[in-house]
Amino acid sequence: MLLRKLNDPNVEFLDDDEMEVYENNLPEEYKQEPEQEEIPDLVDDSKTSEEKVEKDEKVEKDEKVEKDEKVESKEIGSSEKTFEQKVNEMKEELINDPSNTTSTYLKTKLEYKDGALVTEERGDGVMMQWEDKLMQAASDSLFKSIDDPKDVNIVNIGFGMGIIDTIINSKNPTKHYICEAHPDVLKKMEEDGWFEKPNVVVLKGKWQDTLPDLLNQGVFFDGIYYDTYSEHYEDMLELFDLIVGLLKPTGIFSFFNGLGADRLVVYEVYKKIVDIDLSNYGLEISFTEIKAPETTLEENDGEENSVWKDIKRAYWRCPVYYHPEARFA
Repeated sequence: MLLRKLNDPNVEFLDDDEMEVYENNLPEEYKQEPEQEEIPDLVDDSKTSEEKVEKDEKVEKDEKVEKDEKVESKEIGSSEKTFEQKVNEMKEELINDPSNTTSTYLKTKLEYKDGALVTEERGDGVMMQWEDKLMQAASDSLFKSIDDPKDVNIVNIGFGMGIIDTIINSKNPTKHYICEAHPDVLKKMEEDGWFEKPNVVVLKGKWQDTLPDLLNQGVFFDGIYYDTYSEHYEDMLELFDLIVGLLKPTGIFSFFNGLGADRLVVYEVYKKIVDIDLSNYGLEISFTEIKAPETTLEENDGEENSVWKDIKRAYWRCPVYYHPEARFA
């Protein structure tokens, strides 16, 4: 179209002066300069490439962090499972430990050897000859406050090696009750003639099962001694319920005081705890200090005469033994 107009003979072109006059005579709305179209800046290809690389690196980094978090979470879950397994293993170990669980102990084979009663397989010390001095003191306490010399009843809970029962029986009480549950110990007692002694009554089984029958029969004691294996302080608290019913008004209750005896500070604490708990039953307790054999102390473990030689675990470490005597206040 434009070419056709340019070739048209009727078309006349204005020179510059004429064009200026023409433009000055135009209406105002036609004098406005046309809007110039904004031309975008040229794109920096190198910068765009750098940003793209950075973006890709960020995405890759984020993906790696997310992956690491998933791996860490999985490892934590695995650790928790391992911890749970360890806890279960520890529980299982305690259950199978004859020194910790009575039911396991009563099924564990025992052996008498070298002045000690031990578990045959593990070598746990159930009772040992070094306790003889402590047993003598305990026996003396049981006969300290006899109500009627013609009617002396003594009960020992836990025969073990028979150290205290031998001392008790030598004093010829009217009735000497012995409570024992372990089949190997009962066999030893039978072999040594304890079942045939005229003044001895052997109570076969756990004291939790045999002593309540004596309470129902109205049997009362001048002296009660407690020395069992694989029982805990909670069991002793249960025994206190029976003690107050079985003990004569002038009677004495004593026990092997090995509560926390592997550490002196714990041993001292238990001394206070027993005092408080017995007072709740109307009993008052006193303690006599007895020097423990040096052969039981840790500093002598390397010596040839250490009592813990070939014993799995030492159950006594304190330099002093607090011998207990409890009676009605």
